Amino acid sequence: MDIVIIDYGMGNLRNVQKAFEYIGVEACVSSGAADVADADGLVLPGVGAFGNAMINLNSAGLVGPIRRAVSEGKSLLGICLGLQLLFDESEEMGVHRGLGILPGRVVRFAEGLKVPHIGWNQLQIARRPAVGCRSEPQLLDGIPDGSYAYFVHSYYVVPADLACVLATTEYGIEFASVVGKDNVFGAQPHPEKSQEVGLRLLGNFAGMVEERIGT
Repeated sequence: MDIVIIDYGMGNLRNVQKAFEYIGVEACVSSGAADVADADGLVLPGVGAFGNAMINLNSAGLVGPIRRAVSEGKSLLGICLGLQLLFDESEEMGVHRGLGILPGRVVRFAEGLKVPHIGWNQLQIARRPAVGCRSEPQLLDGIPDGSYAYFVHSYYVVPADLACVLATTEYGIEFASVVGKDNVFGAQPHPEKSQEVGLRLLGNFAGMVEERIGT
């Protein structure tokens, strides 16, 4: 199983890699388009501004390979900014186009809320059937409703397809904190900083990658 953590100059790459290592999963860090194309599963981390991230991804020639990998059915996990990049556009410091893999927008928390939202907060697991969401309950298997995860963000995603919301979190409003549709997943909290909950999420993702290549 070959999981590639995509390096585009904006992410806690080594921390994510170490979290996979801790659960016994080998994951390499690469900025190479060929490695992205050859991977069995992809992780798109991210810290920083949405617009700069898209500039870096385009400059590195990674946008096309990421989209092709998803269209081929390969599993992709976006983390924090990486989750936000999966969507159509963001309003962060202007309007910026995203990868457009999932429909929806990225918006800023309303005035009056302290931003960034930093610290531990709860995941409210979606209980209703999620049409088209292969990841439910797989991505969140073994993670109890109300579990705490670690967040650092000033913007949040507003999916156009609410069926893809796997978990929500309350911070002034209720926002989508974990999403998934078919082979594409995203987590607003940082699994690599969320202790047992985060490690379980990463392990579930790795299990889905392994399941796919074994079929």
